[in-house]
Parts: sequence; C-alpha cells; structure tokens
Amino acid sequence: MKVLVADKIAASGVQYLKAQEGLDVIEAYGLSEEQLAERASDVDAIIVRSASTITARIISSASRLKAVARAGVGVDNIDVPAATEKGVIVMNTPSGNTIATAELAFTHILCSARPVAQAHSSMKSGKWDKKSFEGTELYQKNLGILGLGRIGTEVAKRARAFGMQVLAYDPFLTDARAEQLGVKKVTLDELLAGADFITIHMPKTEATTNMLDKAAFAKMKKGVHIVNCARGGLIHEADLAEALAEGKVAAAGLDVFDVEPLVGDSPLRNFDRVVLTPHLGASTAEAQENVGLEAAELIVDVLKGGFIRNAVNAPSVDPETLKTLRPYLQLAFRMGSVIQSLSPDEVRKIKITYSGKLVDLEVKPLNRAIQRGYLQRITNDVNDVNAPNIMRRLGIEGEVVKSSLEREYTELIRLEVFAADGSCYSIEGTLIGKSQTPRLTQLNGRDLECPLDAKYLLVLENQDIPGIVGMVGTVLAKHNVNISNMSLSRNTVGGIALNICGIDSKPGAEVLAEIRQHPAICKLDLVEVGK
Repeated sequence: MKVLVADKIAASGVQYLKAQEGLDVIEAYGLSEEQLAERASDVDAIIVRSASTITARIISSASRLKAVARAGVGVDNIDVPAATEKGVIVMNTPSGNTIATAELAFTHILCSARPVAQAHSSMKSGKWDKKSFEGTELYQKNLGILGLGRIGTEVAKRARAFGMQVLAYDPFLTDARAEQLGVKKVTLDELLAGADFITIHMPKTEATTNMLDKAAFAKMKKGVHIVNCARGGLIHEADLAEALAEGKVAAAGLDVFDVEPLVGDSPLRNFDRVVLTPHLGASTAEAQENVGLEAAELIVDVLKGGFIRNAVNAPSVDPETLKTLRPYLQLAFRMGSVIQSLSPDEVRKIKITYSGKLVDLEVKPLNRAIQRGYLQRITNDVNDVNAPNIMRRLGIEGEVVKSSLEREYTELIRLEVFAADGSCYSIEGTLIGKSQTPRLTQLNGRDLECPLDAKYLLVLENQDIPGIVGMVGTVLAKHNVNISNMSLSRNTVGGIALNICGIDSKPGAEVLAEIRQHPAICKLDLVEVGK
C-alpha cells in the first residue's frame, strides 16, 4: 500500500509511516494539481496540511484511494463531496492544535485590551509615548464566545481565570454543559448586545459565513473588541473595517482571512488597533508535532485495521467500539442484502428499529452497514462513506428508531422497506449463541430462525402440503446444490408455509424453474446474502 505525503508534516509522523510493514511512503511536496493527480494515481492514502489542495480531479485520478488525512482542523482544501461520492474517507486532526489555537486567541484578546504590539513598535522607533497606549482590563468584562467546541471551551477556561464573565452561543450547547463550564448560555442577539469582547470559534459553513457582518456589528456595544482565530470568512472584512472606522469596534485581533495571504491593500492593515497574524493558530512546535503524528496514525488505522477516527464524511469508530460492533456489523450488512432481494426495485423508505442492548450502542456504523448491504447489487463501489449519498440519490428516505419495548431477544434489528406501491416488507435479525451467528428471526411477520451464514438463501412460499421439503431437497441434490440449513414456518395448518434453505452454491435458472413449476409453489426468491 502506498501513502503520499503531499505537504511537510512533523518528522515523527513520516517516521511512523515508514515504520509500518507493507507501507510505501512517498514524500512529494509543492506539486501542482496536474503533478499531484499523476502521483496520486496509484496511492491508497494522501496526507496534506494546508499547502496542497485535493481537488475532484485528483480524487478521480486516484483509483486506489481510500483515505485523505488533513494535518489540521479544517478540510477546506479537500473536495469532501467528491471524496464522499467516490467512497474516500476524509479525516482531520481537530485535537492536535486545540491548545495552540486557544492560546493564540487569548493572546489576541489580551493584545486588543492592552496595545502591547503597538507600544513595542513605538518604542523600537525611539519613542516613549505612554498616553497613546492606554488599555482596558479584562477583569469583570463580558467575553462572548461564538462556538463552544474544543477550542472555544479552552478559551472559556482561560477567560474565567482572568475573572471574566463568559457569554456562550452555540446551538449544540446543552444547559448542563454550560453549567459545568461555568458559562452563561445565551442567544446570538444576547451575546452581541452584552459582550465587551467577542471571539469566534465556529466552523465555516453556509450558515456561519459572514456571521459577523454590518447587521451584527450594529447590535454590539460601542467599543467592542473582535477576535477571529477560527476561519476566514466568518467575519465580513469590509463591514469590520467600516465598524473600526466608525469606532463601533475599538480593536480587533485576526489570524485568518477571506483570502490568504491577506491582500496588500486590505483596509484592515490601516488601523493601529488591529493586530494581524499570518494564520499562526497551529504554529507551535507542540501542535505541529501533534497534528503530523496524528494524521499518520489516522491513515495507518484505516489502511491496516479499518478503524475510522475524526472522519468528516463517515462515522468514526475507535478500536474498542469496533470490537463491540463487529458481529452486529455483519448482521446489519446481511440483513440489508436480504431485504433488498425480497422487496421491489422501487422503494421510498427504509425504517431501521433497534431494540434491547443495541439502543445503548452507537448505531451510525450499523445504519451504514445496512445501507451498504442494500446497495451492493444496485451499484458498484459502494462503501460506508458513500452509501448515504447513493441512498439520497435514489430518493430512498431513512428513519432510525431506538425502541425500549421488551422483545423476545436481548438485541434485535428490524428492517421495514416501504415500496412505492404502498406495500411493506420486513425482516428481523439478531445474534445467537456463543459464536454470535447472525440469524433472521422474522420475515414479513412470520417467526423463524434462519442462520445468515450461508452464501445463498432460497426463500419459498408454498401451500402447506406434504412432500414440499422432499421435493426441494431432491431437485437441489440432482443438480449438486448442497443445503446447509433449512428453516420452516407456517401461518396456519394447511395454509401458506415459508421455507428458507441455506445453500452453498448458486443454482442455475433451470433449477429454480424446476422448483417453481410445482403446483404448490406460490413464490420463490434467490437471495445472495453477501459478497
């Protein structure tokens, strides 16, 4: 397997990769898009920082590509939709530079309060000008933090140590977590109106782009201080310059910009009380070491163990969780394959219900295993990354339910497929015994116990009369098709019986035709359980 390191990372990260048996590490820095596309054509993984951009063209040219890791927080330089469509895992290293970025943000808060940089510049020019550099104290001031993720949380801790009151806005922040951190949870408008200092720690999305614009500045106190060490584009730069010129914003500290490097004629360069740094958030020796090594570890985990961590387009699964989930993943995949074979082609919705012990587990990987099983015969190259996109493209709605209702089994997965014509098809499955063999326990309301360890299932509905089991066995034996197991169920004596045979090889069309021609056979389906 080949790993392309396209940007310079910490030497420890490269050495970690080279120490892995079976990995061929290619270091190629400063390549153009065309050169990158050529070098990536036969690699299994790529590691970048911020210098290289992994475009759709590069992803398309990399036929063996399984994963891309960014040694840093953002993935702006990776075409995530293109990677997802092709089933390529995209990962980042959000924890490696948390402290470095939090400390830089707080440095900017301090520098906006006390104009140390400006006073230093004045002193270096030979002046002694105390009056021009009067500052303000942080003590008992309100710090508004937009985004209480890892970095925002670390900034909050430091602000409280300075005696500041922290106003926190984050749509995902719970009351309990706010109380634990000692911050006051507020609305966005409450934060804008009440904060003396505002620091932003949001990801850049459609909703957060230009989050602090002219309308937002209008709601702020006169003399507010603004800090951004998160992402360029969260603050409307022209509107900030206008607010600075008007005195609405007293000072600002910026480490990130709409366009980087910052253009030479940017109006932000003209204000003495604005401290600008060239995207230094992760620029500490410790952070560089951490993110480089972590990116290398992420790639090795995926290529060698199948462990996914810090993925932005797939559920992350740590080794311990994967160990617990592995038998259920096999069950989920096979159930997805079975329900697809037994239901019509045109489907509008799949409902997944988890019961028993499964309600306490992280089920996102199970959801994707079901989707992958369902799609394996519909489309090529489906995996856990691109399965949800393919389902959406097919117009299939998904619903996931965790049920607390008591069931016959300690853990159970139920799949219901709703066809476009209004019909519904359902199966239930669980793990049985010490070997945790995946089994079907119900099909369309009919109780049974059918192992899912056979490669193929022959699913028959027939009139409940003597001789059907013998007839099926005779036909299969005549064509040298071996039966591994057989499960029988019926609704009423003499009614319609269900017979599921596990078989070791795929019967030919003539075998199926011979069984179907028996007058008691109502329906016959051949199910390929899993590739």
